[in-house]
Amino acid sequence: MPEIFNSAAQPSSSDTQIQPVVAVSAASSEKESKKKLSRHVDEYSLVMRQATPSSSSLKAYTAKPTDTFFDSQQRDEVVLLLLRQHPVTQVKWVFIGIILALVPFLLSFVGFLEFLPLRFQFVATLGWYLLVFGYSLEAFLNWFYNVYIITDERVIDVDFHSLLFKNVSYAKIDNIEDISATTSGALGSIFDYGTVRIQTAGAVTEFDFEHVPHPSRVTAFLNELLLEEEQENLDGRAN
Repeated sequence: MPEIFNSAAQPSSSDTQIQPVVAVSAASSEKESKKKLSRHVDEYSLVMRQATPSSSSLKAYTAKPTDTFFDSQQRDEVVLLLLRQHPVTQVKWVFIGIILALVPFLLSFVGFLEFLPLRFQFVATLGWYLLVFGYSLEAFLNWFYNVYIITDERVIDVDFHSLLFKNVSYAKIDNIEDISATTSGALGSIFDYGTVRIQTAGAVTEFDFEHVPHPSRVTAFLNELLLEEEQENLDGRAN
């Protein structure tokens, strides 16, 4: 499962009273450092300046997420934007799950299982709901863990395939060559979601952020990051 967290890890206990204090102090110092770097983005990004930091872990568009990190994150790297597919794109599996959950009521109404003893009817109904729960849980996890991350250094695409397999692709900001946004269909226009396509000069030549909210806003922010990266290179501030 992709290791994307939304709360800082607590230090482990120790036999002495000194080590936990040091661990908390180090974690606090790193957290403060990342807060400063996160505030720095407001100086060059109008998109981030207008955004409010959020600690929610269920949003499809989270600007300046607080206490959020991922397994390959570098020490001074700050998550600036966390994206998932727009919730309206998930209506299909939610609707199917609701219909499937109502099937036992429909069958009992027409007396479809009356020829079975009550205990077998109960087992059959329980088994059906377990299948519906499994289907809904898998669909939710696919939405929740398939994320697109933009940091001050990289763009990252996490593809969640199952509890045992994921694929993580990333490219540095200064390797981005072209950015485009596409909104298609009536729903995309009404709910403001679409696909952001990023062309890079890295090992992965193309990133598709599919069905994400506010594609034009995401594109504008990536362009701001590119301009800032170029300015850092001119000023000699690049790492």
